[in-house]
Amino acid sequence: MVSLRSKRNFLRIACAVLAFWIAALCIPAQAEYADVVLNNRAEKEGVRPVIFPHWFHRIRFRCKVCHFELGFQMRAGSNNVLMSDIIDGKFCGMCHNDQIAWGPANCDLCHSGRPGLQSGIYGGASTAGPGRW
Repeated sequence: MVSLRSKRNFLRIACAVLAFWIAALCIPAQAEYADVVLNNRAEKEGVRPVIFPHWFHRIRFRCKVCHFELGFQMRAGSNNVLMSDIIDGKFCGMCHNDQIAWGPANCDLCHSGRPGLQSGIYGGASTAGPGRW
């Protein structure tokens, strides 16, 4: 026969395990990849480098929204995005169309990097990169 004391100990352990798992599942999600600088073409075209706040978009959208539905490849530097594409509603232009988010006429909101900035990923789980964000 199981004693009342054994039942209480079992109940305490079970509650502690349950509380641990609930706490583990409730840890806030961290954004990923901070800021992405795009400067393969920008300065050659006479504009400042683009600062893409990946972390800002990542905390609002799942990866598949941009990387599957909008056509962005999953590797930094492998996307060939032209302003004409954005104006035509492709890539960033699917949302940045003056209806969902600001449109391509607001150049300085994206082209906000310091001149000479190299393309790449800057920062960590929150912005520490070179952009305005």
